[in-house]
Amino acid sequence: MALPPPSQAVTPERSNAVNCLRGLAGCDFSTLTPEELRQVAAASKKRNLDNCLNGSSLCDPTRLTPVELESMAAGSYRRNLEKCLLGSAQCAPVLLRKEDASRVQAAALRRNSDRCLTGSPNCDPTRLTPAQIAAVAAAAARRNLDKCMSGSPNCDPARLSSADASSVRVASLRRNRAYCLEGSGTCDPLLLTPSELKEVHDQYQRRNVSSCRNALANCDPTGFSPSDLASTRSAFRARNVESCKRGLPACDPSLLTGPEMAAVAAASQQRRAKRNE
Repeated sequence: MALPPPSQAVTPERSNAVNCLRGLAGCDFSTLTPEELRQVAAASKKRNLDNCLNGSSLCDPTRLTPVELESMAAGSYRRNLEKCLLGSAQCAPVLLRKEDASRVQAAALRRNSDRCLTGSPNCDPTRLTPAQIAAVAAAAARRNLDKCMSGSPNCDPARLSSADASSVRVASLRRNRAYCLEGSGTCDPLLLTPSELKEVHDQYQRRNVSSCRNALANCDPTGFSPSDLASTRSAFRARNVESCKRGLPACDPSLLTGPEMAAVAAASQQRRAKRNE
């Protein structure tokens, strides 16, 4: 039965018929005409068939014809097969035909092989073929080598071949040299060659000179060469003059030369003049 157009008034009787056709609560069958009852019955049968074909819990299989029951069974089998092929926990393997059970088993073995190849904890090694076992072992060895090469704490050096162990040792020494050049606390100077130790010392001196020139707290002038000490003192004097010109507490007037004192006095006068404007 077609719904009334928007312009048409919806009477209580027509509203009840619409509710009955849609299977809604509040339907009063006693007010329906014979034609409306026929249409409501057909709509109810179609809804039930759709529910059964879609696997809905609202399905009432007792209302289905033999042909509809066959369609429902085919749809249910198809949905269960799809779940089994995907490895769903809702799969019912006992309902599968022999040929489909073989497909499901092959899919499960492929998924297990993939999990084992990636090192998944859900891997079941007992279901692997000899060829798959070899491939999984090779993949695990590659993952372990990558971890060892990157210095991961999960590295298992006992599983490395002699050649891989040598490569890992070279990578470890290279990382240590980089740590030492960066001044990292993880540097192990005992692992450095004499040339690397000199390189690291020179890099440290350059950083230290830069720190002293910039008046940083980690400055250590005790190992300076005469030229480094002179350049550091020059940078300090320049900073001191600037501090005095700006009237900062860091100013040490005892270090100022005559021309520098005059420049400081001029800067002080300029500041006073600006405040008095």
